[in-house]
Amino acid sequence: MFDLLTLQEYWWFLVSVIGALFVFMTFVQGGQTLLYRLGHSEDERDLLINSLGRKWELAFTLLVMFGGALFAAFPLFYAVSFGGAYYVWMAILFCFIIQAVAYEYRKKPNNLYGKRFYENLLYINGSLGIFLIGVALATLYSGGNFIVNDSHLSHWTLASYGLEALLNPFNVAFGLMIVFLSRVQGALYFLNSLDAPELTKRIKKIVIINFLMFLGLFLYVLATILFAEGLVYNPDTLIVTVKSMKFLHSFMEMPQLAISLLIGVLSLLYGVYIAVQKNAQNAIWFTGFGTIVAVATLLFVLGVHNSVYYPSLVDLQSSLTIANSSGTHYTLSIMAVVSLLVPVVGVYVVYVWRSMDKTKLTIDEVKSDSHHY
Repeated sequence: MFDLLTLQEYWWFLVSVIGALFVFMTFVQGGQTLLYRLGHSEDERDLLINSLGRKWELAFTLLVMFGGALFAAFPLFYAVSFGGAYYVWMAILFCFIIQAVAYEYRKKPNNLYGKRFYENLLYINGSLGIFLIGVALATLYSGGNFIVNDSHLSHWTLASYGLEALLNPFNVAFGLMIVFLSRVQGALYFLNSLDAPELTKRIKKIVIINFLMFLGLFLYVLATILFAEGLVYNPDTLIVTVKSMKFLHSFMEMPQLAISLLIGVLSLLYGVYIAVQKNAQNAIWFTGFGTIVAVATLLFVLGVHNSVYYPSLVDLQSSLTIANSSGTHYTLSIMAVVSLLVPVVGVYVVYVWRSMDKTKLTIDEVKSDSHHY
């Protein structure tokens, strides 16, 4: 039987991995923003959309799993964030609802609005939707305007209910960073999955421009995380205090996490390099691995080493940690048993993915499918 802290750290690790997998899967949204940059004809745009259409449900599923895991393991965070900053989360939900509508109705015969309307919805999902998710993730570092009382009841102190996060430069940079990363991954996904030389040869320039934008934002975000003040809690009293360069100290005292972050970043850089310099069609597997490892590390470090993973900007002692926001020992133990099924689901996803991408998608194949998106 594991103790409570071990279970809390296990579940925070699981949440971090699911969140990182979702960030990788946002290549779907990134690809949606490139429809008119890459696709110069209706046939080419049909090809791009149908390639993404094979994967969009996986991205949505991982987003739901991420929220579900947080709700199950850390219900106080779910109550504080989703119940307090609900304008942001409702906007995110809306952006993903219109994605489902767009894929379903874009090719419906005699649809009222036409294909371009639904392609615009896909663009909104891929740009605004991912930007807002990035902003929401950034608040795990920058904090929110909430108060939690002794009965674990919380309330938001501003009438903007989360939208004030858009005024924080760090949050905005974090959101834009995720957007440009998704566009890089989207372009590399097309390179790997399509048999359309005239289309894929346009990818290199898009990768270079978006990666340079991502890199600048990433360096700013990482420097802010490492050198800004952070919050820590006393494991015995749960009292929260301020610590200078908290996360820099965490990486120095847990070098395995620093190495993990470095591996992730280097893998991402290598994937972009072989795509640009060697036209490697499998570059997304290197950038994808790097994204998953780096994002999982940056999320995991938030919850360990007595860190505060959701600071309160109003009341320091209302800040959330894995110690004061998790479910009970019994709840986490039962869910830990259920979580053993996650690898089975992962194997199934890999099998389905390989089956769908056994051969590269072509324009002729899309045209011959009467049920395409």
